Amino acid sequence: MKNTLGDLNNYLFQQLERLNDEDLKGENLEIEIKRSKAISDIAKNIINNGSLVLAAKKWHDDRWDAEQDIPKMLEGD
Repeated sequence: MKNTLGDLNNYLFQQLERLNDEDLKGENLEIEIKRSKAISDIAKNIINNGSLVLAAKKWHDDRWDAEQDIPKMLEGD
């Protein structure tokens, strides 16, 4: 899977457009609202993970001791 944060942004706007459909009513609207909640929850996790990776990269670039180890969980490619 090669999705990007740009793709995530597009998915979020697509979902917003689906929610904005004035013909969506009743049970179909409820289903779309649940889908939106699920997408939003996953998007928050993706964004939080990206923020953690960025913070780890900044820490790695700014550290004084180049020999200092990075926690295994935060190592990248």
